[in-house]
Amino acid sequence: MSHNGFWAGKRVLITGHTGLKGAWAWAWLERLGAHVSGLALAPATTPNLAEILGLTHRPSSNLADIRDAGEVCRIVSETQPEFVLHMAAQALVRRSYREPVDTFKTNVLGTLNVLEAIRTLPELRACLVVTSDKVYENNDLGRRFKEEDTLGGADPYSASKAACEIATASFARSFFSGSYQQNGKAVVATARAGNVIGGGDWSEDRIIPDLWRARRNGAQVELRFPKATRPWQHVLDPIAGYFKYMEMLSGGLPERTLNFGPTDETEITVENVVASFQSAYGAGNCEGWRQAPGEHPKEAKSLAIDASRAVARLGWIPRLRPQEAISWTADWYAAFDRGEDMAAFTDNQINTYDSL
Repeated sequence: MSHNGFWAGKRVLITGHTGLKGAWAWAWLERLGAHVSGLALAPATTPNLAEILGLTHRPSSNLADIRDAGEVCRIVSETQPEFVLHMAAQALVRRSYREPVDTFKTNVLGTLNVLEAIRTLPELRACLVVTSDKVYENNDLGRRFKEEDTLGGADPYSASKAACEIATASFARSFFSGSYQQNGKAVVATARAGNVIGGGDWSEDRIIPDLWRARRNGAQVELRFPKATRPWQHVLDPIAGYFKYMEMLSGGLPERTLNFGPTDETEITVENVVASFQSAYGAGNCEGWRQAPGEHPKEAKSLAIDASRAVARLGWIPRLRPQEAISWTADWYAAFDRGEDMAAFTDNQINTYDSL
């Protein structure tokens, strides 16, 4: 899949650029020649990929809360984006149990603040709102969810993302029903991605950061649901899909929501991820895992999404199989622990991925 110079000179606003996907997306868009701006909260962890890449000190990096409508409007007005990649969110399931109202405020009201701020932009071409594979009503039937399946969500995070989909669809139909190429009107769509892994994530309650912390502390990683399966994919795979989707939306593509996940149907459990990561990383402290004690909030046992529509409509195909995604991720953290130049290492992974 070639970008054909499309992004050169384009003004792109990324919300959530201090998060994992946002930081990788910024770094890649700069390689493609885009003029990138960001809107996000200050980094939540130390270390943090956005800081490693030097993004938080850029003049175009705006640290603000998407729940603050006035700040969102100000930043959008100053940056005048042609494309918006909206990824700012409260993205942690367990935190959503602790902070359910704030989760809904960020994921629903925050998204509406962004959409309201951009709807009168004269040169806006497309806005892609990134939600989650967890927007579907999941009864643990073990089948892959398609875009037309019923939305739902038992936990506050999943429900907030499903609500975000409904709110976004309403704004899209009411204020963005057009095609930039055909009538000069911007397009708004949503993307539902599977479980993303990649170097530079230090969030709480995520398997890869938990693995890294366990190795650093000389302890075995604790797993809540070791047999649970997820659609694991390297961060660069869905980002490549987002870029192509926005490009084609601005050219008249009618699809208003697409799934992005691995096309490899091999089921990989959480404990499989642990074993593969530890093998790829190499010898180290306290390998293996142990069952996390106590009761845990409910999570789906299995989750998989059908990305065949994105393959058919965009010509997008994941370039890394799940096992390769885990290996690339382990390589990144191993390099970090060796003290390598991680901005250069990240850039090299993007370059390698782009050449596959």
